[in-house]
Amino acid sequence: MALSPKLVREFDELVTHYPEKRAGLIPALHRCQEENGGWLSPEAIEDLAAYFELEPVEVFGVASFYPMFRMTPRGKHLVSVCHNISCTLRGAEELLSHVCKVTGAPVGGTSSDGEFTVVRVECQGACANAPMFDLDGVYHEDLDAAKAEQILRRAREGAKA
Repeated sequence: MALSPKLVREFDELVTHYPEKRAGLIPALHRCQEENGGWLSPEAIEDLAAYFELEPVEVFGVASFYPMFRMTPRGKHLVSVCHNISCTLRGAEELLSHVCKVTGAPVGGTSSDGEFTVVRVECQGACANAPMFDLDGVYHEDLDAAKAEQILRRAREGAKA
Protein backbone atom coordinates (compact mmCIF):
# COMPACT_ATOMS: atom_id res chain seq x y z
CA MET A 1 0.00 0.00 0.00
CA ALA A 2 1.42 3.37 -1.06
CA LEU A 3 -0.52 5.27 1.59
CA SER A 4 1.13 4.86 4.96
CA PRO A 5 -1.06 4.85 8.08
CA LYS A 6 0.41 8.29 8.86
CA LEU A 7 -0.77 9.66 5.49
CA VAL A 8 -4.21 8.13 5.94
CA ARG A 9 -4.50 9.88 9.33
CA GLU A 10 -3.43 13.16 7.71
CA PHE A 11 -6.00 12.71 4.95
CA ASP A 12 -8.72 11.83 7.46
CA GLU A 13 -8.09 15.19 9.14
CA LEU A 14 -7.61 17.03 5.84
CA VAL A 15 -10.97 16.08 4.37
CA THR A 16 -12.78 17.51 7.40
CA HIS A 17 -11.91 20.97 6.02
CA TYR A 18 -13.84 20.48 2.77
CA PRO A 19 -17.53 20.20 1.94
CA GLU A 20 -16.81 17.05 -0.12
CA LYS A 21 -14.14 14.45 0.54
CA ARG A 22 -12.84 14.57 -3.02
CA ALA A 23 -12.00 18.28 -2.66
CA GLY A 24 -8.95 17.21 -0.64
CA LEU A 25 -7.42 15.38 -3.59
CA ILE A 26 -4.91 18.04 -4.68
CA PRO A 27 -3.41 18.55 -1.22
CA ALA A 28 -3.30 14.76 -0.86
CA LEU A 29 -1.46 14.46 -4.18
CA HIS A 30 1.11 16.97 -2.93
CA ARG A 31 1.63 14.99 0.28
CA CYS A 32 1.95 11.68 -1.55
CA GLN A 33 4.49 13.19 -3.90
CA GLU A 34 6.49 14.57 -0.96
CA GLU A 35 6.45 11.20 0.77
CA ASN A 36 7.40 9.31 -2.39
CA GLY A 37 10.58 11.19 -3.27
CA GLY A 38 9.06 13.73 -5.63
CA TRP A 39 6.77 11.66 -7.83
CA LEU A 40 3.43 9.85 -7.84
CA SER A 41 3.70 6.11 -8.36
CA PRO A 42 0.91 4.10 -10.02
CA GLU A 43 0.30 2.50 -6.62
CA ALA A 44 -0.14 5.93 -4.99
CA ILE A 45 -2.64 6.89 -7.70
CA GLU A 46 -4.62 3.70 -7.10
CA ASP A 47 -4.55 4.08 -3.32
CA LEU A 48 -5.64 7.72 -3.54
CA ALA A 49 -8.48 6.69 -5.84
CA ALA A 50 -9.63 4.13 -3.30
CA TYR A 51 -9.33 6.62 -0.43
CA PHE A 52 -11.25 9.36 -2.24
CA GLU A 53 -13.77 6.90 -3.72
CA LEU A 54 -12.78 7.80 -7.27
CA GLU A 55 -11.65 5.83 -10.28
CA PRO A 56 -7.86 5.70 -10.74
CA VAL A 57 -8.25 7.42 -14.11
CA GLU A 58 -9.88 10.39 -12.36
CA VAL A 59 -6.94 10.78 -9.98
CA PHE A 60 -4.49 10.32 -12.84
CA GLY A 61 -6.38 12.96 -14.84
CA VAL A 62 -5.99 15.52 -12.05
CA ALA A 63 -2.34 14.63 -11.38
CA SER A 64 -1.34 14.68 -15.04
CA PHE A 65 -3.14 17.99 -15.69
CA TYR A 66 -1.07 20.04 -13.24
CA PRO A 67 2.64 20.58 -13.96
CA MET A 68 3.61 20.43 -10.28
CA PHE A 69 2.91 16.71 -10.19
CA ARG A 70 5.39 14.21 -11.59
CA MET A 71 4.32 10.80 -12.81
CA THR A 72 7.87 9.46 -13.10
CA PRO A 73 10.76 9.41 -10.61
CA ARG A 74 12.85 12.55 -10.47
CA GLY A 75 16.43 13.25 -9.52
CA LYS A 76 17.59 14.30 -6.08
CA HIS A 77 17.62 17.88 -7.37
CA LEU A 78 14.93 19.51 -9.49
CA VAL A 79 16.06 22.36 -11.75
CA SER A 80 13.13 24.33 -13.18
CA VAL A 81 14.33 26.73 -15.88
CA CYS A 82 11.93 29.56 -16.68
CA HIS A 83 11.28 30.20 -20.36
CA ASN A 84 8.73 33.00 -20.44
CA ILE A 85 9.31 35.90 -22.81
CA SER A 86 11.50 37.92 -20.40
CA CYS A 87 13.72 34.98 -19.62
CA THR A 88 13.90 33.93 -23.26
CA LEU A 89 14.90 37.41 -24.39
CA ARG A 90 17.62 37.46 -21.74
CA GLY A 91 19.14 34.07 -22.52
CA ALA A 92 16.94 31.33 -21.06
CA GLU A 93 17.48 28.94 -23.97
CA GLU A 94 21.25 29.22 -23.64
CA LEU A 95 20.91 28.80 -19.87
CA LEU A 96 18.74 25.71 -20.34
CA SER A 97 21.28 24.18 -22.72
CA HIS A 98 24.09 24.84 -20.26
CA VAL A 99 22.09 23.41 -17.35
CA CYS A 100 21.53 20.23 -19.37
CA LYS A 101 25.23 20.04 -20.24
CA VAL A 102 26.38 20.52 -16.63
CA THR A 103 23.83 18.15 -15.09
CA GLY A 104 23.78 15.53 -17.82
CA ALA A 105 19.96 15.62 -17.78
CA PRO A 106 17.89 16.20 -20.90
CA VAL A 107 15.03 18.69 -20.80
CA GLY A 108 12.14 16.91 -19.10
CA GLY A 109 14.40 14.10 -17.95
CA THR A 110 16.79 12.93 -15.28
CA SER A 111 20.56 12.53 -15.38
CA SER A 112 21.89 8.98 -15.53
CA ASP A 113 23.34 9.34 -12.02
CA GLY A 114 19.92 10.28 -10.65
CA GLU A 115 21.18 13.59 -9.28
CA PHE A 116 19.26 16.08 -11.44
CA THR A 117 15.95 16.41 -13.22
CA VAL A 118 15.70 19.41 -15.55
CA VAL A 119 12.38 20.88 -16.63
CA ARG A 120 11.34 23.91 -18.66
CA VAL A 121 8.62 25.85 -16.84
CA GLU A 122 6.39 28.82 -17.46
CA CYS A 123 6.78 32.15 -15.75
CA GLN A 124 8.25 32.01 -12.25
CA GLY A 125 7.49 35.70 -11.62
CA ALA A 126 11.13 36.79 -11.61
CA CYS A 127 11.07 38.63 -14.93
CA ALA A 128 13.15 41.60 -13.74
CA ASN A 129 15.98 39.22 -12.87
CA ALA A 130 15.92 36.93 -15.88
CA PRO A 131 17.21 34.45 -16.80
CA MET A 132 16.62 32.31 -13.76
CA PHE A 133 16.00 28.84 -12.48
CA ASP A 134 14.50 27.32 -9.39
CA LEU A 135 16.72 24.67 -7.81
CA ASP A 136 14.93 22.60 -5.19
CA GLY A 137 12.54 25.44 -4.36
CA VAL A 138 15.17 28.21 -4.26
CA TYR A 139 15.24 30.90 -6.94
CA HIS A 140 18.56 31.77 -8.59
CA GLU A 141 18.31 34.91 -10.70
CA ASP A 142 20.43 37.02 -13.09
CA LEU A 143 22.19 33.85 -14.21
CA ASP A 144 24.88 33.34 -16.76
CA ALA A 145 26.61 30.06 -17.60
CA ALA A 146 29.34 30.48 -14.96
CA LYS A 147 26.92 31.31 -12.13
CA ALA A 148 24.60 28.47 -13.08
CA GLU A 149 27.47 25.99 -13.23
CA GLN A 150 28.75 27.06 -9.80
CA ILE A 151 25.27 26.64 -8.25
CA LEU A 152 24.74 23.23 -9.83
CA ARG A 153 28.19 21.95 -8.85
CA ARG A 154 27.57 23.01 -5.23
CA ALA A 155 24.26 21.13 -5.30
CA ARG A 156 25.96 18.00 -6.65
CA GLU A 157 28.71 18.18 -4.03
CA GLY A 158 26.18 18.75 -1.26
CA ALA A 159 24.21 15.72 -2.38
CA LYS A 160 27.27 13.49 -2.01
CA ALA A 161 28.33 14.89 1.36
